Amino acid sequence: MRRRLVAACLLVALSLATSDSAHATIVERVVAVVGERPILLSDLRKRARPFLIHILATTPNAAQQAAQESDMYRELLNRMIDDRLEEAAADKGHLVATSEEIDRGIRQKADSLNISVKELLAAAKQQGLSEQEYRDEIRRQILEGKLIQLRVMSRVRVTDEDARAAYAHWLKETQGEKLVDIQLLALRIPPGALQADIDAMQARAQAYAVRARNGESFCSLVEQFSDDEQTKKTCGSRGLQGMSTLLPALENLVTSMKQGDVSDAAVLPNEGVVVVAKLAKAPHVPTYEEVKDVMKEHAMGEVVERQRKLWLDELKRNMYIDVRL
Repeated sequence: MRRRLVAACLLVALSLATSDSAHATIVERVVAVVGERPILLSDLRKRARPFLIHILATTPNAAQQAAQESDMYRELLNRMIDDRLEEAAADKGHLVATSEEIDRGIRQKADSLNISVKELLAAAKQQGLSEQEYRDEIRRQILEGKLIQLRVMSRVRVTDEDARAAYAHWLKETQGEKLVDIQLLALRIPPGALQADIDAMQARAQAYAVRARNGESFCSLVEQFSDDEQTKKTCGSRGLQGMSTLLPALENLVTSMKQGDVSDAAVLPNEGVVVVAKLAKAPHVPTYEEVKDVMKEHAMGEVVERQRKLWLDELKRNMYIDVRL
């Protein structure tokens, strides 16, 4: 009698569990295996959240969304497979990304964007990443950087021929687009600033513009007053830029300027800054000699990426990989 009662209870429990799972419709499966480690569909979907948000925000057509999502998932899975290969190589080389290195990486990222760490993490959250997921992304980047230094850089050789090839490729891509070098003194508008605050900042920036026009060094003004830490040591310049890549408000500002001119202070609300611009170089298509150092940097990046892919191919030949997406 007791055995029959236990059996009946088990049957009831099993039926309830089956019913609950049917209603939950949770689907999990392995989309790839790297060595002995699986990549789950839930892992892939978690990493895909920022890309899905971007696709949904920029592609209104449902058919195009579906096509972009499919391509994105394939590319992202390949990236995750590379990540697993790099993690295995890091383990073998006893390489780690410490909490201090991750914190420093986050601070450097925030500084490069001229925002606080809190604002950076809030922006990551808007893109679908929790703070821990963002830290995981920074950790992967740090590990990859260490592996490139250890395993890839010894293979890299950049010649003048590589730089000239990068220049030719750049000319073809830009189709002779005119470039301009703009120096910016930027004052960041704090979140929640009132119009009166913005007006006061614009007046302060305008005073800097007047001082520059009266002969004071623009570089000195940038170093003293600009909020853009990344360009303080370069007189506010980020190097040559294509006219078409400039923000519309900045492009309109530059169009009427001559080389050496200093603009009035302008508010770029979408960027959250007030700027004063100086046109360092008038729009032109530079010769190879003018941009040789920049082209060598481009060539270096291309050679490093090429050697990185060759190194990953070597890892793949020695690792069991099964893609099931």
